[in-house]
Amino acid sequence: MIIPVLSARSVLILVDLQQWIVDKPLEPIPGPAVVEASVRLREAFDAEAAPVVIARYVRADGSDGGVAAPANRIVDALEPGRGEHVVTRSGVDAFSGTRLVSDLRDLGAKVLVIAGIATEHGVAATAGTALQLGYEVLVVSDATTGTTAEEHAAALRRLADAGAKVVTVGELLDR
Repeated sequence: MIIPVLSARSVLILVDLQQWIVDKPLEPIPGPAVVEASVRLREAFDAEAAPVVIARYVRADGSDGGVAAPANRIVDALEPGRGEHVVTRSGVDAFSGTRLVSDLRDLGAKVLVIAGIATEHGVAATAGTALQLGYEVLVVSDATTGTTAEEHAAALRRLADAGAKVVTVGELLDR
């Protein structure tokens, strides 16, 4: 498999790595392991000066306390602050109701590398929209996880069938 070299045209999108989501029972990879893999990805993107987008979920009605609520904070290991773009949404797809399309256009993005939780929800919805918008999409299988191992695997199969490349952290970074 040929994997594009990380560059300023490659953008890492990290989906829903908030503490309350990471702490859920997840399969086949525990949330903290997804965070560790996502840290490796972000460090690699930082080293190449390639952009990072952090997508987080909050309830539209504010019943979860909104973006300032402690539960809605991004996990400490991935706390924004290194120039990452942060998009906040209340739906499943990181593109829906956010400025993600314009941010990616402004960044000149061509390749999107997507990781996070949950594979069958926010990751799949975001990757699916990215494919429809014409981006080359790589979903990092060992930096994503699902509510069940079966749903995780099925989502990865559907994404591959739709045209996404499913890769591991090692395949992406150990070239």
